[in-house]
Amino acid sequence: MTAAVAVHEERDPELPGRLLRTERDALLPLLRERPENDFALRTCCPGWTVRHVLAHCSSALMRVVENRYEEGVFTPEGNDRDIAERADWPLARILDELEQGMTEAGPVVAASDGAMDIIALGEWIHAGDVREAFGEPGAYAGAGLPAALRLLGRSSRERKHVPLHADLDDHDEPLLLGEPTGERPPARYLGDAATLVRLYAGRPLTGTRYELVGAREAELFIFG
Repeated sequence: MTAAVAVHEERDPELPGRLLRTERDALLPLLRERPENDFALRTCCPGWTVRHVLAHCSSALMRVVENRYEEGVFTPEGNDRDIAERADWPLARILDELEQGMTEAGPVVAASDGAMDIIALGEWIHAGDVREAFGEPGAYAGAGLPAALRLLGRSSRERKHVPLHADLDDHDEPLLLGEPTGERPPARYLGDAATLVRLYAGRPLTGTRYELVGAREAELFIFG
């Protein structure tokens, strides 16, 4: 087995913004060409349709851009309030807000010294939720995947997650995620990168193929 790459590199403050802009350029054309009925499709996020997910994403990014963090923001209740505020908006307005947020949030996240990096990762994962609801191939892959993996690795270390050696079928170099402490040997993952993202994001795994030894799926959830 090849030695894992821990990627303990210096933070690249521009990486989250690049990920958001890459996803903007991939996702917005797809959204603007879909019929409005498609936005009522259910996603893997409990209780949320595609429109709900997009309203959550656009509101979260604009909060970052506008520095609006009142009490309860980014909680389940706060997310529901933001979605409800947009219930009467035309769909085009939500898409315009999402595009603005994905364009303008990068510099704010860059200046956060890493505290907001995971927001960019979460937005990219939600874009995957939307693509999956639409039945698009490669929901959690695409041009943004390499940047998303770098953010995932950094976030998992900063949050001192269980160490995991990932041998990826579709990447030349394996990765070491989480924070090795010596208290337990690294868990082992064998599978593709998109399924690894699903594991860390707590997304459905139906129809995937992977091996995970030395850790439970629930231990990998990055947003808990």
